[in-house]
Amino acid sequence: MTKEEIERNFLEIKSLKELFKVEKPKNNSEVHLIDPPDFQINKFFYKQIGNKYKWRDRLVWDDKKWINYTTHNNVKTFVLKEEDDLIGYFELIYNKEKSETEIAYFGILEDYFGKKYGGYLLSEAIEISFKGGSKRVWVHTCSFDHKYGIKNYIARGMKIFKSEKVTLNI
Repeated sequence: MTKEEIERNFLEIKSLKELFKVEKPKNNSEVHLIDPPDFQINKFFYKQIGNKYKWRDRLVWDDKKWINYTTHNNVKTFVLKEEDDLIGYFELIYNKEKSETEIAYFGILEDYFGKKYGGYLLSEAIEISFKGGSKRVWVHTCSFDHKYGIKNYIARGMKIFKSEKVTLNI
């Protein structure tokens, strides 16, 4: 295990009016709520997308922990599909007391990079959050994430409200 310093940024958007929406890249692509929850979808995307970006915390989860997480009332998972092909996903964690939503995990599969899916998927995550009653949507990203990730968040209207450097054992 090695120690590595990363920069972590926290971003937020406080109104749907602040969203710079990206329209659907192709007419046959759609965002769907996974209902009923299916932990295998979350696990698949977490491993497929996260491997490149050092997502490690959930790799030790057993199926029971995955099921408990994905079936929690405050957690909703959405996938982007084009016909039968999975493209990407996001997990939303609603906090009703604070009227806010965290975009907990977000990403697209590498085969779909550079095709405007990331901007569209983030637009949908933000819009769904506000339409669900949130007054604030936030996310955190770090220097391990895709190099255009933070640019996508900012381009959609999100603003950095906190930055920090942390040392992680990798």
